[in-house]
Amino acid sequence: MLLVTTQLSFAQEHDASQTHHEAVPVESEIGVETAHAESHEGKMDIKGEIFGHISDSYDWHFFSMGEGHQATHVSIPLPVLLFSPEKGTSFFMSSELQHGHEEYNGYKLNTKTHKIESVDGSKFYDFSITKNVVSMILSIIILLVLMIGVANKYKKNGTNTAPSGFQNALEPIIGFIVDNVAKPSLGKSYLKYMPLLLTMFFFIWINNLLGLLPGGANLTGNIAVTLLLAMVFFVVMLFNSNKYFWGHIFNPPGVPLAIKFILVPIEILSNLLIKPAALAIRLFANIFAGHTIILSIILLIFIFGSMSKVAGVAFIPVSVGFSVFMFCLELLVAAIQAFIFTNLTAVFIGQAIEEHHHDEAHAHDHH
Repeated sequence: MLLVTTQLSFAQEHDASQTHHEAVPVESEIGVETAHAESHEGKMDIKGEIFGHISDSYDWHFFSMGEGHQATHVSIPLPVLLFSPEKGTSFFMSSELQHGHEEYNGYKLNTKTHKIESVDGSKFYDFSITKNVVSMILSIIILLVLMIGVANKYKKNGTNTAPSGFQNALEPIIGFIVDNVAKPSLGKSYLKYMPLLLTMFFFIWINNLLGLLPGGANLTGNIAVTLLLAMVFFVVMLFNSNKYFWGHIFNPPGVPLAIKFILVPIEILSNLLIKPAALAIRLFANIFAGHTIILSIILLIFIFGSMSKVAGVAFIPVSVGFSVFMFCLELLVAAIQAFIFTNLTAVFIGQAIEEHHHDEAHAHDHH
């Protein structure tokens, strides 16, 4: 379900007449050429280099040799699927567009906006399998293989047999989520939400780690993905919330009537907007920032090199040292951000399903 919904979120409606009026988030800009944008007056396009590596693209790009039309791109082309009400469905590989240097079947890749455009300016919908979608499919396969393998071992050997292999590696992590996330926040109902919490934790963690591999996709650094993850939590919270949760929002207990007119809108915004938005933005911002910092440190070599070859060479050990340090830090951040997202999900759901027995006991004490 998450895979299908995220794929639809990547789908874009294109209208040439509105090209200059649409606001496109930086992390969702599509294109490979950004990473290899031609310099202006001999200067490196630092912004283009950074966002070219962390943005989505129509192929899985690894590196390029040379510049401009003569550049050799080492990449894996991905399927492009376009639907136009006038021209129907077009399906081809991204290599047909030659990184924006060729047109194919009435479409071209704009090397400035890094989006596919219709040559005749007609409207169309883009359902292409982009780098982020492929990365998500890969992470889901890894997640299924790990979890199904561990589940089969438990079915075969039972819970009293010593774990082995991946089961031995995952059991402490699962136990940590149960004891430190689910039980404290969800109480007796924790088992009901364990599939959701474990799926969220491992899905986010795996994608965070995949994003650190050379040529990896920046999936969890894409706001569309983190918003959909937050939406999953939001739907689960709403469908499992009880009357005390809604009563606290629309009729806060023990609050004067005049204050309720101020407090109720704040509670509505806090529970129905700020909580899911905070989850999405927190994960997106941390992963996006980490990748940006690592790339910026590496590019400092070329910045100093453009001023002086000696300075560029001298800065290499400094840049490599800082890059290795940041990479190790990002390995830790990958697990921490998965934990924080999962923990806050459990806390917010726990607040929505909490039974206010203590309020009733307090009322009886007064009587």
